[in-house]
Amino acid sequence: MSDQNEEEQREDSLPLKVRDVMVREVITVDENSAVKEAVDIMNEFQIGSLIVLERGKAMGIVTERDFLRRVIAGAKDVMNTKVKEIMTTPLVVVEPNTDLEEAVKLMFQSKIKKLAVVDANKLVGIVTLTDIARFQPQMIRMLKQLTTKQAAPKSMQKVIDFYIV
Repeated sequence: MSDQNEEEQREDSLPLKVRDVMVREVITVDENSAVKEAVDIMNEFQIGSLIVLERGKAMGIVTERDFLRRVIAGAKDVMNTKVKEIMTTPLVVVEPNTDLEEAVKLMFQSKIKKLAVVDANKLVGIVTLTDIARFQPQMIRMLKQLTTKQAAPKSMQKVIDFYIV
């Protein structure tokens, strides 16, 4: 076997890490921002969530579902309701060196599809179930195994159905 083939084989056998698939440019919003401002930012960047900062530190996440459940269903005023009133806390985080398999297990346990990535208490990225499923066939196999052992959380089912079926 050539040296190049041996190197490729070693790389394939190394466990994938969160840093390999995370998005490094995380769009954030301050906790004291109005919900309307958060929605405008999400629309501008065409994203489904924002990490919420409290004095520059990642403290929560606000998602489309949070807007539906906590703003629309509650008929709250989008101009006067603050992001901190509707965000999901505590923020579930992983480190860049976390194995992807462990990150997916944490998502299943926590029934969430997005993890903030922190290094030395500093926000350095975000990883979603979709990022992971798109990235590697080996992760798709692992997701299949997890779903045979336990039912996928409802919030994850659409992603799993799309990428695994």
